[in-house]
Amino acid sequence: MEARLQKWGNSDGIRIPSSILKSLNLKTNDAINLEQIEDKIVISKQVKSKISLAEKFKEYHGENLAKDFSWDDAQGREIW
Repeated sequence: MEARLQKWGNSDGIRIPSSILKSLNLKTNDAINLEQIEDKIVISKQVKSKISLAEKFKEYHGENLAKDFSWDDAQGREIW
């Protein structure tokens, strides 16, 4: 499929046909990956990997900032 570069502010841009966007389930403002491989530009859908909370903190060896917390006295009709 042929496309043309067009001026877009101080940059250039291309338009991606809606049929391609639909087939990849891409929507406006979705993040994509751009990669240059020799003389090619490869555009691919960015895949978000789901990371558990345990995995996020696996490499953390810093200070534990959790401290005892006081909810203080009820100010209205709160039920403790």
